[in-house]
Amino acid sequence: MYSGFGLLKQQNQQVNVPKHIAIIMDGNGRWAKKRLLPRFIGHQKGLNAVKRVVTHCAEIGVESLTLFAFSTENWRRPPEEVNKLMGLFLKALQREVSKLDDNNVKLQIIGDRSAFNDEIQTHIELAEAQTADNDGLVLNIAANYGGRWDMVEAVKRWQLANPDLDVSHLDESALSKYVCLAEQAEPDLLIRTGGEERISNFLIWQMAYAEFYFTDTLWPDFNEKSIDDAVHSFNQRERRFGQTGDQVKSC
Repeated sequence: MYSGFGLLKQQNQQVNVPKHIAIIMDGNGRWAKKRLLPRFIGHQKGLNAVKRVVTHCAEIGVESLTLFAFSTENWRRPPEEVNKLMGLFLKALQREVSKLDDNNVKLQIIGDRSAFNDEIQTHIELAEAQTADNDGLVLNIAANYGGRWDMVEAVKRWQLANPDLDVSHLDESALSKYVCLAEQAEPDLLIRTGGEERISNFLIWQMAYAEFYFTDTLWPDFNEKSIDDAVHSFNQRERRFGQTGDQVKSC
């Protein structure tokens, strides 16, 4: 059995755990296809990976974890697959929220909820309310989410909050208060599983300075060691935020 974060600490005297990790969970369908199974079985197995990753991130001290579950573009998939994904999402909301609550995890759903049926929308509200007072790991599930949608909605929210201001008053600082996850630290580390190397319209505003980590591991196989490998890679990066390397080292 994997022995946990201690293996990573053996490689580094001081481990810098990202405050916020974002993950594009890719490869469920390919995992199933390799095993001659229906794609939906891959999505079911992917839910087990979610549980492992959420538990481990909480254990190692990650403050926010954002998982890309369903994009605005995923509606283009075959209707049968979309319907099964919606059913899996509903079951997860019904069955897993109490476990999150017991473990002090705060659940938030980001994205356009209006496309979901009334039952799913109701359970989203109930799940968020049940975990609202928890102060441990914040688990953000991006469902019917797109980065471009997020930015357009942020502009709309800014305009509603500032009806008397001309758009010339809108700047980066003002807009950043209205994008999703504005109340949390921006992602330090983006992980994408499944071998693809693109961000697919995910948190395009929030990840301006995130470190990217791509792995060939398919999402259902992603586990605690996979997270530690990504964090180890993150610890090898020099994050300069526009400064020179010498400036960073002098701080």
